[in-house]
Amino acid sequence: MQMQQSYPMPTISPVVWVCWLVAIVFYIWVMWRIFEKAGKPGWAAIIPIYNSIVKLQIAGKPVWWFFLYLIPLVNFVIAIIVTVAFARVFGKGGWFAVGLIFLSFIFYPILAFGDAQYQPPPPSM
Repeated sequence: MQMQQSYPMPTISPVVWVCWLVAIVFYIWVMWRIFEKAGKPGWAAIIPIYNSIVKLQIAGKPVWWFFLYLIPLVNFVIAIIVTVAFARVFGKGGWFAVGLIFLSFIFYPILAFGDAQYQPPPPSM
């Protein structure tokens, strides 16, 4: 009979868990502030699907676009369009939107704690 070897299960360090928790709490705080700047309830940042719908509303895009997030490959294009619109309603340009996409951990806090003011998008026809 052959003996089975047992391998220790990899565990995640408590330091990593604490860092991860701090990052998540910080992200919630940032999104809470951004939602409040836009006149939406801050608590919407912690509700998983609802926060995407609120972000679409802030960006001035139709709520039904949420379903486009569920289509593979289309979701990347929609996310970029929404992020550019999101930057524009806060008075930021396209390069800031590029920063939101590639360096979100820097640019979303700038949006939340900076002097950016929400300017509602014009109503669509």
